[in-house]
Amino acid sequence: MRLIQAFVRSAAYERRFLSKNPWDLAMVVWIPLATVLLIWWIFSQTQITDLPIGVIDQDNGPVANTLVRYLEASPDITVKQLYYSPTAAKDAILQRDIYAVVIIPQDFSRNILSGKPSPLVLQVNAQYGTHSGIIQKSVQSVAGTLSAGVEMQRLVKQGMAPSQAAIAYSPIGIQRVSLFNAATNYQQFLASTVIPALLHILAMVIGATTIGRELRDKQLGRWYGFIDSASPNSNSPDLTLSINEKLEYKLENQLIAPRQVSILVLLSGLAGKYFWPTLAYSLWSALALWLAIGQQEIASASILATYLGLVMLMILSFWLGAIFTLGSFSLRSGLSATGFISAPSYAFAGVTFPYIAISDSAKHWSDTLPLTHYLKLHIAQLQMQAPVAISLPIIYGLVLATAIAMMLTALLTKRALAHPERWGAR
Repeated sequence: MRLIQAFVRSAAYERRFLSKNPWDLAMVVWIPLATVLLIWWIFSQTQITDLPIGVIDQDNGPVANTLVRYLEASPDITVKQLYYSPTAAKDAILQRDIYAVVIIPQDFSRNILSGKPSPLVLQVNAQYGTHSGIIQKSVQSVAGTLSAGVEMQRLVKQGMAPSQAAIAYSPIGIQRVSLFNAATNYQQFLASTVIPALLHILAMVIGATTIGRELRDKQLGRWYGFIDSASPNSNSPDLTLSINEKLEYKLENQLIAPRQVSILVLLSGLAGKYFWPTLAYSLWSALALWLAIGQQEIASASILATYLGLVMLMILSFWLGAIFTLGSFSLRSGLSATGFISAPSYAFAGVTFPYIAISDSAKHWSDTLPLTHYLKLHIAQLQMQAPVAISLPIIYGLVLATAIAMMLTALLTKRALAHPERWGAR
């Protein structure tokens, strides 16, 4: 009964605080909701098409004109403008009017028709990795198609049948089969993984501030006294007072002897303190998964496993934020630590940059980040639709890590209660 009372009282304590502090409430409700919807809207165009490029045609021959038409017909790129000098094209790239320029050299048509090599020059802004890769692939595809057409026409003129000409030009063909994300849907691939990463950041910030403000405002003893019905300070001061008001009372009224502090009561109280963020972020996790699934047919077991993994990631994020703040006795240091760890975690998760290609030290760092393991589960279940058994170890690991984080948070809170002289640090 004492543990249940601690949980309920702490949840009521936190609810009253959130009702009187709209910015803290926004971090729990409105900001994550806006984040999920905004990211999904940003990636509403599921495929990258019509990337603008420029062309410098120094030949103006028939084959060059055909090449320009082929470039314009490619779905991934569009010829925004023909330029007549490299300087004008370079200025357009610097101003981001175009992302690449294709230079057709002089005598291009004559060399092609006479069977001589005539390479194109592609200058691409590689600063934009995704744009650069798509443009290079599209231009190479157009050049290969044009080259195949010219060579096959030459062979047909020499008396070879069209079917034989096709085989003679390219005896080895490639049958490409996309096993996962066949439509190259960036909303499914990027948005569905970016959203958990951003929720992870917000959750760690909430974890740091929820307990950190009690240290900052010197209210940690008051909070524990309120949740613990057996504490001698349980009736002082009254909870009806605003948390942010400057309450002046003697230090001995806040001091609770370490032997009076129960770890189980602390655990229940902390669970109640994070009850509302946990409830809210469970809803935002469900919304994120619902958007990610869309029209896909995914097994209910995979959906349940992914949802459970995401909720555990959110809960773990709350308690990790609390650990960093309690460990340093400073809300500012706790927020700095959460930002240092959570903000770049997506870059180490192996989604945008292959995990196998990073250095050994970066791999070790990546393996310590909870987001890395969740995204492995997310991709395996929602995009690759792998058997649930493959991802169960990740779920077990997140549950174990959460249990350890909860116990460590309770121990650090007990230590903080024993040192009221260190409260008040910003």
